Amino acid sequence: MRNTRTVAVFGVLIALALAVGLSTRTDAPDSPVPTVENTAPQGARALYLYLREGGRAVDTRLTPLDAIAPEVRTVVLAAPEGRPVTEDEVTELERFVRAGGTLVYLSTRELGKHQPALEAWLGLEPGLMMPASSQGLDSTLTDVGGTTVDVWLPVGPLQGLSRLRVSQDRGLRMDHEDAVPVAGHGGSVAIWRRALGAGEVYVLAGADLVENRRLELLDNLRFWETLAARGPLLFDEYHHELLPPPPFSRGIWVFVAQVLAVGLLYTVSRGTRFGAPRPLRVERHRSALEYVRSMGWLMRRAKVEKELLPELDHALRQQMQERLGIPLALSDADAARLLEQDGGIPASDYLEAKADLTRTQAQPTVAPADYARVARRYAHLERALAGREGRA
Repeated sequence: MRNTRTVAVFGVLIALALAVGLSTRTDAPDSPVPTVENTAPQGARALYLYLREGGRAVDTRLTPLDAIAPEVRTVVLAAPEGRPVTEDEVTELERFVRAGGTLVYLSTRELGKHQPALEAWLGLEPGLMMPASSQGLDSTLTDVGGTTVDVWLPVGPLQGLSRLRVSQDRGLRMDHEDAVPVAGHGGSVAIWRRALGAGEVYVLAGADLVENRRLELLDNLRFWETLAARGPLLFDEYHHELLPPPPFSRGIWVFVAQVLAVGLLYTVSRGTRFGAPRPLRVERHRSALEYVRSMGWLMRRAKVEKELLPELDHALRQQMQERLGIPLALSDADAARLLEQDGGIPASDYLEAKADLTRTQAQPTVAPADYARVARRYAHLERALAGREGRA
């Protein structure tokens, strides 16, 4: 009874543990992509909603930048890593800027990997690491991992701004003679400005100024309010999307077709009969007695060959040599004398058997009865030589 109660208690505990484990939902990790749909700390949803609810003309672009509408005043590319900006799009962006537009490019942290065409046009290179600074913050714990940069040249959307809050990471270098560093800290540049035609380009090191987590720090939000006040502001979302997977090559389709054809052939060959099933054939093996009878019948039909007669004498002489030491080279008379002397077998028995063998061998054909007679006489001699003659 006690064991039953213990098992029941453990069963209830295990069931509760399983129920708790299944009911617990694991939240997905925050997305690091700075899109206007991302509400995570590194997203740009807060800025997008703030500008729209403030009455600013803000929109998103989900198609390539091949034709920018003339009413757009600012285009924002926030560290796009999904799709590369093509050469044609770079040409359109340059046309847009020279016509009086403003391009704000928040560069990716890994230069040369995601946007080679855009970075080549802007002449971007990695800069120095940002020094740590907490100027303007009430506490160093307000933005762990960030640093404060100073506005060196308050031009364009930086007018009236003094400090910005960005990530403590590498700055940028812009390889153009007309490019001007407008914000940074120490020897590291956080924002570059380049005038191009009637417009201007602002290049920022990283997407820190657009992120939800730093939007309200220092003058970050005022930077975007000034840009939005110029006119319609367009967030590029197209280049955040991942490229579609490449289509299957023709060889893969051919391989799939071959596999299907082989599978169909195998199914037809294994599943369809080409006639009524035949009964299994029962194999009846012959017995040993049948083999003996067949051998006897074959022996009866076969004729005796003369070559068998000399073999009888040769086998007897071989035994005489092995048992009594009588050489094979001796004549029949000498061998018969030694056989009688050493073996006790009358010499006449051997000489008569040898004479009978010679007469039988001289016949044109050897009858089975004649061969049996000669073989019997030699068999008696072999038994006598072996000492078995006379045994029952």
